[in-house]
Amino acid sequence: MPPPADSYGLPLPFGLHRLIRGLNALGTLWIVALMLLINSDVLGRNLLGAPVRGVTELVSLSIVGIVFLQLADTLHSGRFTRAEVLLDRLERSRPAGAALLQAAFHGVGALLMAVILWAAWAPLVESVRIREYVGAIGDFTAPVWPVRLIMLVGLGVTLLTFALLALADLRRARALRRAL
Repeated sequence: MPPPADSYGLPLPFGLHRLIRGLNALGTLWIVALMLLINSDVLGRNLLGAPVRGVTELVSLSIVGIVFLQLADTLHSGRFTRAEVLLDRLERSRPAGAALLQAAFHGVGALLMAVILWAAWAPLVESVRIREYVGAIGDFTAPVWPVRLIMLVGLGVTLLTFALLALADLRRARALRRAL
């Protein structure tokens, strides 16, 4: 049996693909909730002269949370932004080389996620310690730490996905070399 064309979409160990899909679904539900909130605010402003308090703050926090919830699924399904000109050419002439280049791409991605995860830890701790919030006291306030925690979860799952994809690419490169 020939190795797969790439490592995207392959089942991940430990049911990680279910977790990734669950986080993506949660992000999608969050988008729907935001749409309802924004529409309620627009209708409230225009029809009742009473806007929904905190919509701007919630939207700004939510966008960050949604991106990090859906990051790993975007990667796992092969929809991460990248230039494929070299990779496509290499895939036709040297498929094992293309798999190694993919492994390098995924390895660098894992490293980058690890650096961002490490850098994001201290702001989460500080946010909890000082009870950081957005909004104005007496009008609307929302804590920031839940979104920072969601960022860490999303970064951790994306890091793990990058690492597993790199391993799958290395296995694919080995299988392609054996097939020659």
